[in-house]
Amino acid sequence: MPRTTIVEISASEQAQMLTAVRRARYGYLLALHILLLCAAQRSPTEIAAVLFCSRSTVYRVVAAYRAGQWEEVAVEEATEKPAARRQTRLSPLLRRSVLGILPSAPRLWGGCRTRWSWATGALELFGRRRITVSGETVRRWLHELGWEGKRAKLCAKDDDPQRGEKLARIRVAFEQLRAGAALVFADELDISLWPKVGYQGMPKGEQGAVLTPGTNEKRYLAGALAITTGEVTQSVWYRKQTGLFLELLDTLDRTHSASLFMQLTVVVDKAKLHKAKKVQPWLAAHPRFELLYLPTYGPRANPIERAFGDVHDNCTRNHTRKRRWHLVGDVKQHLQVNGPWRYALSELYYTPEVTAAVAALRAAQTAPVVITQLAA
Repeated sequence: MPRTTIVEISASEQAQMLTAVRRARYGYLLALHILLLCAAQRSPTEIAAVLFCSRSTVYRVVAAYRAGQWEEVAVEEATEKPAARRQTRLSPLLRRSVLGILPSAPRLWGGCRTRWSWATGALELFGRRRITVSGETVRRWLHELGWEGKRAKLCAKDDDPQRGEKLARIRVAFEQLRAGAALVFADELDISLWPKVGYQGMPKGEQGAVLTPGTNEKRYLAGALAITTGEVTQSVWYRKQTGLFLELLDTLDRTHSASLFMQLTVVVDKAKLHKAKKVQPWLAAHPRFELLYLPTYGPRANPIERAFGDVHDNCTRNHTRKRRWHLVGDVKQHLQVNGPWRYALSELYYTPEVTAAVAALRAAQTAPVVITQLAA
């Protein structure tokens, strides 16, 4: 018949309990418990099994007690931080070996991974130096050397030959803003019912689950961020086509009346829907609108990307919506309620290359005026 005191505890919960016990009894109380069990004629193996400690700890406490120094040893252990005792001083040669494997990819050394992990780092150290360590040891070494594991960021290539000139035109349009003119940065956002996965708080040893929909559904939002006010004008479309961009332009035309805004400059990227044939007749029918184009692969130059990043953080990442229109409503409400989004132009607009291009554009703008005055 099974005992009524036997309980089933998960491994992760046992680890948490053991950590709490070791933290509470660390030092003096552990030494007292060891000595009392030794006085009860318990073997070191039994004591280590009952107290969840090592046999060497039992022998060390007993030796200190027989030498009359066990209280001093216990007090020193209690005042010393456990994390400090685990610190390892790496030799210069081992330090170079650990840091030498990080800049390159594992594939260059015969591996089949694109990035290093603690375990693969331990295997590489064994292959190079015949050093047998665990992945956890490699992790502690790298932390002591100032390294940590974190997610990399995506970086677009920046090789547009007209990059400086395009950024200069946008900067000049911004610096020459006056009453009756507006400058907006436009882009499109995919709203997917399939949730984006991101970081969130959860118990140690457990991993939260984000349910996925049975069938993924999408809608597309086009937004325009006014650089002076921080307000976002938006429109939603069922596809990411030219109609989405034309709907945004119609919305801007309605919200920015001609009596208040005689000129609207819209900054967009080089996506096909921004250069479609249907856009040109619309611009011809609305002469107060002007399009300026960002450099190729230049998302950092568009401040609305930061507002869309906030949308993902607050609405689409790890969301629990089951209906597409609920999620779209969350995004629209977030952009309407949590604004304005006052973002300054990126530092890309103030590099020496762009500043020189700005000076050249201003000189070209003033030259016809000077020639006209001389001719008069």
